[in-house]
Amino acid sequence: MMLTREQWTTREREHHARADALTAEHRERATRAEKHPVWDFLFTYYAYKPAQLRRWHPGAGIELEDAPERLSWRWYSPGSTDGTVVPDAAAFASEKSELAGLVERMLRRTASRPGQFGCFGLHEWAMVYRADEHRHPVPLRLGQAGTDAVVEGHDLRCTHFDAFRFFTPDAVPRNRETLTRDEQPLFEQPGCLHAGMDLYKWAMKLGPLIPGELLLDAFELARDIRLLDMQAAPYDLAAWGVVPVPIETADGKSEYVRRQRGFAERGAALRSALLDAWQGEHVLAGV
Repeated sequence: MMLTREQWTTREREHHARADALTAEHRERATRAEKHPVWDFLFTYYAYKPAQLRRWHPGAGIELEDAPERLSWRWYSPGSTDGTVVPDAAAFASEKSELAGLVERMLRRTASRPGQFGCFGLHEWAMVYRADEHRHPVPLRLGQAGTDAVVEGHDLRCTHFDAFRFFTPDAVPRNRETLTRDEQPLFEQPGCLHAGMDLYKWAMKLGPLIPGELLLDAFELARDIRLLDMQAAPYDLAAWGVVPVPIETADGKSEYVRRQRGFAERGAALRSALLDAWQGEHVLAGV
């Protein structure tokens, strides 16, 4: 497929406008050096700047007509006809073979598994369990004793290493599995909120092989998931207008699982779309 210069520059302008709208509030806060306990995560944990989110690419194998300026961009190669350029999946795989292998394993293995929906977001509670100091300077909604009691009254079922690695020492042995970085692809599953958020990370790492529109879809999914992640967390975020999902109650658990399933469905479709854009094939979703 080839896009004329008019076609691809139109898509690029639309991408810029959408990306700017998605990052406007963050950029405004940054001018005031103002921190936000919910939304800064999207730009600190996922350490990509708004300018990187703003950069549009067509996706692997999509040729751009009259785009000589992109020949200097990483992983772009001359296209099949004179004057065209194309994001080159083979060049990416050659230069970044280890990264390409990791991303593919994470996407495919996660998609192949059924979703698990019994964690209730307790990873955030495990990060403050019996802790004198907390990662976020925000009060606990139930206080320390109440928070500890919630952890002790539940089964910790976290499957995501990048959440598990922040568990307090007392919380680590309470988890069903002892997770490691090397074994991350063995445990990742599509019901996990963080597996859904990480689709943004994988899309960004694949760079020009992923269409800009899919990258922004992944960012929007990460943003929406992040809100539930913090609503279900033990923190009192009322000062930031965050209404809690009280997972220590039956109603809270029900709401959490309902929304978790919705995100898993969105994540499954996006996971398949990323692989299709990159490698030209769909995958079965295990949700």
